[in-house]
Amino acid sequence: MPLPQVPGVLTAEQAAATGDWIASVQLPSGAIPWFPGGHVDPWDHVQAAMGLTVAGHADAAARAFAWLGEAQADDGTWAAKYVDGEVVEDHVDANFCAYVAVGALHHHRVTGDDAVLARTWPVVRAAVDAVLTLQADDGTVRWARSADGSVADESLLTGNASIHMSLRCAIALGRVVGVDVTDWQDAAARLRHALDEHPERFSPRGRHAMDWYYPVLGGALHPDEASVLLDKRWDEFVVDDLGIRCVHDHPWVTGAETCELVLALDAAGRHDDAVAMLAAMQHLRDDDGSYWTGLVYADGKRWPVETSTWTAATVLLAADALSRTTGANGLFRGEGLAATAPGEDLAAYPEEPCPCLAS
Repeated sequence: MPLPQVPGVLTAEQAAATGDWIASVQLPSGAIPWFPGGHVDPWDHVQAAMGLTVAGHADAAARAFAWLGEAQADDGTWAAKYVDGEVVEDHVDANFCAYVAVGALHHHRVTGDDAVLARTWPVVRAAVDAVLTLQADDGTVRWARSADGSVADESLLTGNASIHMSLRCAIALGRVVGVDVTDWQDAAARLRHALDEHPERFSPRGRHAMDWYYPVLGGALHPDEASVLLDKRWDEFVVDDLGIRCVHDHPWVTGAETCELVLALDAAGRHDDAVAMLAAMQHLRDDDGSYWTGLVYADGKRWPVETSTWTAATVLLAADALSRTTGANGLFRGEGLAATAPGEDLAAYPEEPCPCLAS
């Protein structure tokens, strides 16, 4: 399987080393912690699994999805944090739970492995149904549910934008397995309306870069709209030759956020800017192929003092998108994903059907 490479930025050999490093951190259970000896959360676990898939470790990624199936609660959710297989934060984060759909579609588009999809589809279906129990009448999805069943009264922009992409991936998966997902389409359309027309429905987190670029990820916006949105706050977050600030008021650049911006720029059709941003964050690369999470550039110190699997994975996803290497390289551009406008005809977004998986 060819590996992503971006001339002058990342070689195929370097991409392989990064994938090998992520694989070395994976636990025998299939879980992928943030860093060696660290905790596991469902969202970053899925991101790391996608990095494994891009780097040719499809079997390791399949074990990661198997862990999700084993750890999933009866109601379709996961706890927010695990250490050594034990729950240490027991609330349910809606975005964390929804993201399995992105990983499952990504794995299938890269590998075409129907057996893995057949095992993962029930996990996705239960997770998405659980997430949608947290969707409010205004279309937004409340960010969390506590162990006692109480639901948070906040909806977060970044999380909802990510959930929107997860719903679009879940809809595409439903079409692959031949299942009617009209209810998911309607839920996604309501959420998209809230994201586009009612920003006041989301709790303000404007100091965070993710609130800036996440609405662009997945290609739900027209490239011209996306580019205008990215230009609007470019100078607040972008630090030349280093990457982007995680928050606009601190001298701290982070690798994963920079690479997510790469994916957003790619979705907006700004290839040169995207390549430049991927190049800018390579100062975080370590000799073993891992990536440091961030750098406080005011004093030249890495912080936190960790190399993180999800950062390494996002580098690989960005390189794949820019190099057009795997069958999932267009996922974050929204290729083959419905935009979820009200009344949109899903037939315009065909996935290769696999009727044997229908249930």
